[in-house]
Amino acid sequence: MRSRPMPTLTRRLALGACLALALPLGGVARAEDPIRIGLVTALSGQSAKSGEAISRGIGLAIDEINAGGGVLGRPLELVARDDEANPSKGVLAARELIQRVGVVALVGGLDTPVSMALVPIANQMKVPFLGPWAAGTGITRNGAADNYAFRVSAVDALVDEALVAYAVKTHGAKKPGMILVNNAWGESNQQGLTAALKAANLPAAGIEKYEAADLDMVPQLIRLREAGADTLFLVGNVGPSAQVVKSLDRMGWSVPVVSHWGPAGGRFDELAGPSAAKVHFIQTFTFAGNTSPKALAVLDALKKKYPAIKSMADVTPAVGIANAYDATHLLALAIKAAGSTKGPEVRDGFYKVATYPGLIKTYDKPFAPGQHDALGPQDYVFTRFQNGEIVAVTN
Repeated sequence: MRSRPMPTLTRRLALGACLALALPLGGVARAEDPIRIGLVTALSGQSAKSGEAISRGIGLAIDEINAGGGVLGRPLELVARDDEANPSKGVLAARELIQRVGVVALVGGLDTPVSMALVPIANQMKVPFLGPWAAGTGITRNGAADNYAFRVSAVDALVDEALVAYAVKTHGAKKPGMILVNNAWGESNQQGLTAALKAANLPAAGIEKYEAADLDMVPQLIRLREAGADTLFLVGNVGPSAQVVKSLDRMGWSVPVVSHWGPAGGRFDELAGPSAAKVHFIQTFTFAGNTSPKALAVLDALKKKYPAIKSMADVTPAVGIANAYDATHLLALAIKAAGSTKGPEVRDGFYKVATYPGLIKTYDKPFAPGQHDALGPQDYVFTRFQNGEIVAVTN
């Protein structure tokens, strides 16, 4: 007796079952499918230039990695989202990138408040978070028993020690004052500066706060001047930092300003005017005057990849490019060391990274279970604006 043909629906179900058995469990990606990295940063607004720098640094590193065969035989791919410097929007973007896009890691961008909002998500969902900019101490030192936050950037607690040492050495500071943005970043630096001043046995003339949207800081600055401040520690992003400088000009108060790296994040020299050059701020890298073969090679590659780059002013802020470039290469090494794209294994892969000759420095075992920051005070340099470029301060 001849067998009867299977009904069409039955045949389709059987074929689907066979195909399902032929695929790896869980829909695991094919070897040629890209490994996606998620970027959450400010790509619009006053800090857009910094977001662009981070994107360029990651993009160049990905090109190099993919030209060498990718990672685990798969190319890397960047998927970027604009958080508009808003923690709520950053959280939504991070969840989408993890849950829908399936990124192997999150790269968090500019703002400490946004990064602080993303870290708990990364820890909860066991997806590595890698910071190339935001310096808030609590980003990596977050107290989590299972910590997925790493950073290739400055750290407020260490920056603040450097700011105090620089103010004493360069300006002979004896009674400095603080003018800080009123958010998590300002709070992080208030704690760090207070501790650093105590360690240096120096009194603080006062601590003044401002809102990010404030256009006039004269009242706060008057109080600091009346308290006898002989140097100012400034913490703020581009716009507010420029307003502080313009307020000082209106007052006619010529006082040394030693700043965190907020002014580097955009058009500070245009917004603040001629007095912008008086502000000395910290960086981890600058292309200007840098003749190392790695710096020259990366700068040349950037010009080829991004034709809009015509001068040194077009690679400002270089710190965003350099931090993100090195961070992406370290992430690739962590994935390779893990032999996997699973979050917990990639996290542990960071601890296995040995040596990497980066743009900022040669990294030697940059991460360990109790050490999630790859850069330290020895990697900081003080800079200022000069003709649109960020150049190292020469004393």
